[in-house]
Amino acid sequence: MEIVSDRRYRFPVARDEVWRAMASVGDYRRWWPWLRALEAEALAAGDVWTCVVQPPLPYRLTFEVRLVDVVAPSDITAEVTGDVVGRARLAVRELPAGTEIRLQSWLGPGSRALQAVAAVARPLVRRGHDWVFDTGAHQFRDRALHTPG
Repeated sequence: MEIVSDRRYRFPVARDEVWRAMASVGDYRRWWPWLRALEAEALAAGDVWTCVVQPPLPYRLTFEVRLVDVVAPSDITAEVTGDVVGRARLAVRELPAGTEIRLQSWLGPGSRALQAVAAVARPLVRRGHDWVFDTGAHQFRDRALHTPG
């Protein structure tokens, strides 16, 4: 089972400010309490981030994000391995009044146990996936950019 996602989030600040906040990887756990662990050096091509995520569901996910390509201040491509496998692309585009982040991902369960869960509980898995993305975007806006929506 692969979950394909194409989401867009708008922020009322300049693209450079959004990128600067995104590059503050040391602040991620403060912004996102459901990110239980993060080992990351920088928002830079070649860096590998080890993550533990606890969505509001009865499972915890551990995975690595390898930043394949990072072009500041506009594009990131990544590969994901572990409990979640796949790839993702993030594009940061300047708008006349702010910035839009487009997050595209092609992700699926990486272990047999999670594949079995996904096979019988696809709506629950999809809800957890969407919750992490949407809640993460709202918390980024409120906590990193200090622009409550």
